[in-house]
Amino acid sequence: MAKGNKRKFGSFRYPIARLENDSDYLEIKVVEYQPPGFERDGGQNLRLQTSSESLKKNKENILGTILLPVPESVTDSNGVTWGEDSLNGLAASALGIAGEIISSNSIGEALKAGGEGGSEAVKSLVGDKGSVSAINSIFASAAVNALGGNTSPEGVLARQSGSILNPNMELLFGGVQLRTFSFDFDFAPRDPRESNEIKKIIRAFKVSMNAKNGSTGDDPSNGLFIKSPDIFQLTYKTGSKNHEFLHKFKPMALLNMAVNYTGAGTYATYDNTAPIHMKMNLTLQELNPIYSEDYETEEGKEGTGF
Repeated sequence: MAKGNKRKFGSFRYPIARLENDSDYLEIKVVEYQPPGFERDGGQNLRLQTSSESLKKNKENILGTILLPVPESVTDSNGVTWGEDSLNGLAASALGIAGEIISSNSIGEALKAGGEGGSEAVKSLVGDKGSVSAINSIFASAAVNALGGNTSPEGVLARQSGSILNPNMELLFGGVQLRTFSFDFDFAPRDPRESNEIKKIIRAFKVSMNAKNGSTGDDPSNGLFIKSPDIFQLTYKTGSKNHEFLHKFKPMALLNMAVNYTGAGTYATYDNTAPIHMKMNLTLQELNPIYSEDYETEEGKEGTGF
């Protein structure tokens, strides 16, 4: 497809009825993808932008809009990643010594810090029978493994003293997650005009979700690179306004699309060859994770937020 105005397809809807008058519906805007890139702040420092920010700058360049009924299943799921992490006392001591070495300004200071830290650590362990056993188990395990054994310091310590090193286990924050949404739509055209509209909707999703090889358009290339697919901005609407209760979406990529042209369980068509019942499934994933600060934005304050 060509770039710019040549790629715009206007507005499609199912059903043909004017959904935007007073009905609840799902509005899907198709927008050309813009890479996040970098920008300079007031201090001329480079800052990494997000895809959502780049979309806001490109929001007026909408390729087309698709209006569909609200799916039968409307859900949202927010999640973050937490994971178990442990650090025993011996490792903590070694970590403290390493930190002192790293913070030293010279090699001499580093060697001095390492020597003093190691000496203090050894002194603190000498009077601790459990620590001595733990250290001995490390050397014993290494010796056995050198002879072809398969032991661990923890196993040797447990067999020798019936105890293990306190792992000081904690549940620590590990990262954010990108939300994924799946939507199911039923199409049952009532006349030739509506079946033609459904065909346009299916084609629009197929064209927009796939990458572009750059062989066509205003600036054709030699095919050395491929360009990103278009992205989608979804919004639950009530008439011409945003839905006052349901959740919001960040810009999303269409990961998978499946169309079942025998939605009634058997193949049957009208005289114009349009299937009498079709089912379409869309799987989309947001381009950026949700942060707490997003709920303080104008959009995040609407309804239940993201």
